[in-house]
Order: sequence, then structure tokens, then C-alpha cells
Amino acid sequence: MINCPSCGAALTLRSAAQVYSTCSYCQSLVLHSALGIEDLGKVAVLPFDMSPIRLGTRLRVEQDRFHVVGRVRWGWSGGAWNEWLLEAGDGSPAWLAEAMGMYLFTRECHALGDDPVVVAFASGREPQLGQAILLDGTLLRATDIKAAQCLGSEGDLPFATLPGTELVNADFRSRTGAALSLQRQGESVSAWFGHFCELVDLEPEGLREIEGWPLPEALR
Repeated sequence: MINCPSCGAALTLRSAAQVYSTCSYCQSLVLHSALGIEDLGKVAVLPFDMSPIRLGTRLRVEQDRFHVVGRVRWGWSGGAWNEWLLEAGDGSPAWLAEAMGMYLFTRECHALGDDPVVVAFASGREPQLGQAILLDGTLLRATDIKAAQCLGSEGDLPFATLPGTELVNADFRSRTGAALSLQRQGESVSAWFGHFCELVDLEPEGLREIEGWPLPEALR
């Protein structure tokens, strides 16, 4: 635990691997590393939403158990979605994207570095809808490309989330339910591969109780 350099409140660190944390008291974005602790400025307050997930929620994907260590909310002209950062017991990260009750679990994919679509995306050229990527025998086609802006964050994250932070996201889907997300922030590009799922399939523990919306029996 460290103290927020802006307000002095205790800053609970949920991940040893992430260097950006949002102070829950004053919304300061704090960079903490071996070089010291730095206040980078204020992060926007997250708008209220109906997500039952919260920091500390525990999930299970196949044999791996994760806990939620951070969240960033992205907005675009057609709406918004949450990206929950998950961390496994060995420290490996994953993301759970959430929009309108739909969930997409992904892990980072390093096998596409030479793919021409990914190379073009890294150079600033967005894929065309329907354009295909073949990943380990799975054919995925581009279904959605959008530019989004950060609407706020909480917890621990691998990147800064100050106002004005932008993201270009390209989604690919297969006919079997697999999904690939290419994401570009500035000059940084990453690929995340996974599948759509129901929240109950993740065997969640520690969900948030929402007044007036009792959790379904399957999630208790």
C-alpha cells in the first residue's frame, strides 16, 4: 500500500504488475514504479452503470482463477463499454469486455505480429469490414471498427487514463464464437483473443449488489 501523492489517502494496490492506479478518494492518476510515485492528474469520475462486476470480483475461466484489479470505460458515438482488467494467480492479465449484458473474455495474443492486417493496423490503416485474419486455424472477420475515448477508470491499469486518452478498436469474430480485438493507443498496438461468454459461466464471486436489481439466483 502507498499513499496518494495528491490527497494522502491510502492507495490500495491490487496488482504488483500494473503501474497506474486511480485514487478512489480524489481521482488522481498515480504512476508508481521503482523510480518513485508521481501524480499525473485527475481521471474523470466513472458514470454510474448497472454492472454487477466490481474491483475484487473473482472469476473463473476453465482452470484459471482471476480477480478484477481495474476498469476503464470507453465511449464512442454509439454508446460505451467497460473493460475490466483481470489478473490470474501467476500475475498474467486478461480483459473482460462488458456491454449491455454481453461479456467477452480475452487474453493477449502474440502470434499475429507478422499478419498483414495487424501490420497495417499498427501503421494507422484500419481494416475493412469483412476483412479476414486466420489465427491457429480459426477464420475471423472484421465486424466492427470504432474510435473511442476514455470516460474514466478505477483500480490498477497498464496504461494512463487521463481525459483525452483515445483508443482505436477493431473487432473480429468467427462463426464459432471466437473473437479477436486489435487495439491501438498512440503507437502501441496489442491483440487480444478469446470468446464471448455468459457471466454465470465465469462462476463469479463478490459481485456488486445493486439496489432495486436483485442478482439472479444463478449469480448468488
